[in-house]
Parts: sequence; C-alpha cells; structure tokens
Amino acid sequence: MTYAPTNEGHRSGWLKPGRTTVTWPLMAPTVGLLIVWMIVPLVLTVWYSLQNYNLNAPPPVFTGLDNYYYLFTDPDLAEVVWNTLLIVGACLVATVVVGTIFAVLYDIPFHGRSIARLLVIAPFFVMPTVSALVWKNLMMQPVWGLMAWLMRFVGLKPIDWFADYPMAAIIIIVTWQWIPFATLILLTSLQSLDREQVEAARMDGAKGFAVFRFVTLPHLSRPIAIVIMLETIFFLATYAEILVTTVGGPGVATTNVPFYIYTHGMLGFDVGEASAGGIFAIVIANIVAFFFVRAVARQL
Repeated sequence: MTYAPTNEGHRSGWLKPGRTTVTWPLMAPTVGLLIVWMIVPLVLTVWYSLQNYNLNAPPPVFTGLDNYYYLFTDPDLAEVVWNTLLIVGACLVATVVVGTIFAVLYDIPFHGRSIARLLVIAPFFVMPTVSALVWKNLMMQPVWGLMAWLMRFVGLKPIDWFADYPMAAIIIIVTWQWIPFATLILLTSLQSLDREQVEAARMDGAKGFAVFRFVTLPHLSRPIAIVIMLETIFFLATYAEILVTTVGGPGVATTNVPFYIYTHGMLGFDVGEASAGGIFAIVIANIVAFFFVRAVARQL
C-alpha cells in the first residue's frame, strides 16, 4: 500500500519556513507590571527628594535641590559611604575565601558528609534579625557570651565587641550568615569538575595545593564571579544587623547608606532628605554593580 504525498502541512501557515511569531502580547502584562512596580516608586522618590516634606510639618513644599545640598554637605556622609563600601568589601573577601575552603573540604568524601553539608548551609536559613540577636546576646556578650568565656578560658580579657570593635562585629555577623550561600554555590560547581583532569594533574606530579591552584581554582572562577555579584547586591542593603546590634553607633561608626536613610526618614520624619538619600543609594549601587557586572561578563 502506498500513500500519496500531501501538501496540507505546507498549506497551513504555521509550518511555513521563515514565519515569525508575535510574542509581545503574551509578555506585555508581565513586563507592564514590572515597569509599574519599578517606575512608580522611583518617580515618587525623585519627586519627594525635590520637596521639603517633613511628617511633623506637612504639607510638602517644593524646594528644588535643597535636599541634595543638605545631603552632600553633611559631614557624616563620607564616613557613611566608607562604612558601606567597607562592609561590602570585607564581607565579600571573607565569604569567598571561607566559602571556597569549605567547598573544597566538603567535596572530599568522609563519614557523615551529608550531615556536615546540611549543617554548614544551615545559617543561611536564619533570619538576619535572629542571627544578629544570637550573636549579640549569646556569642559576643562581654560577660556571659561564648566568645568571652573562651577568652577567659585561655587567660585573655574578654572583648566588648560592640563598644570596642563595632564594625568588626557587624562584618562577622554578616559574613557568618552569607558563608553558607558561597559554600553552596561553589560546592555545587565542584560537582561538575572533571575528576580525570584532577587525576591527570596528580599523575604529572602536582600535589594538593598545586591541584587547587591550577585545576580547582580556575574551575571555580565563574561561580566565584557570580557569588561576588549576587552578594554585593545584598551587602549594599545591610540593615537589620546594624539596627539590632549597634543602631549605627557609636556615632556613625557603623552607619551605612541604608541605615542613614532610615535615621532621616523614620527617626527624623524627613521624607524629602531620606528620598534624596535613596536616590544617592541607587547611584552608588549602580556604580558598584556596573564594575561587578563587567567583571562577571569577562568570566562568562
């Protein structure tokens, strides 16, 4: 039995070669919602930043760039920006270094490895406020805290972290919370490392550190770049750890840009100046993100 060829497929329009499908009506609702979600708050922030709007003395009055003038002439602004960059830089270095070490160690087979992997990523699921309270009242408390007990145990004087080294305390808390994220990403990447490449390097005489430097580390270059880009976004928005522990003090020693905006907007009720600070924070975030995105693009 033979079948005659048919041109039905060619007569139907959807099988014609070179035919394009219009997809924008399907994407328009989602894209439109995202645009409204982003543009409306941004426009309102810009509008309020141009007004003298204090909740204690309504209504708002248009004042032009006065809020920006007060912002950039604030003597604390330089230290606030430095604190923001310090938190981002120190936490990035610590999380990437420790996360890489943990990823390499937990990639080695040993008894109970599954439980150990679960424990090492557990801090990432703790809320920032809860982790800050734990570190403040149980770990770094200078009288009954665990770190004070350990220092007395070895004959050293306990440290009042939030009074003597407040910025170091904030960095430790944020780093502890984000090391699991870096470990998880890098450990997942190590699962795709070609074991034959490692064995070949060892057969050529490479020892442990040489294998890590010339085989493992180049393999982790791309996921490390991704970790840096993602963590930078979150570190720029560090807020809860500062509010719970130091409240930005002593003075402005631990005040970063988000907490600076909070003090002016929520504590000072100055919506106008807080909005100007918000626009300034957006500019800083985009400048930092620009350089990191370029770095990631080179890796990818």
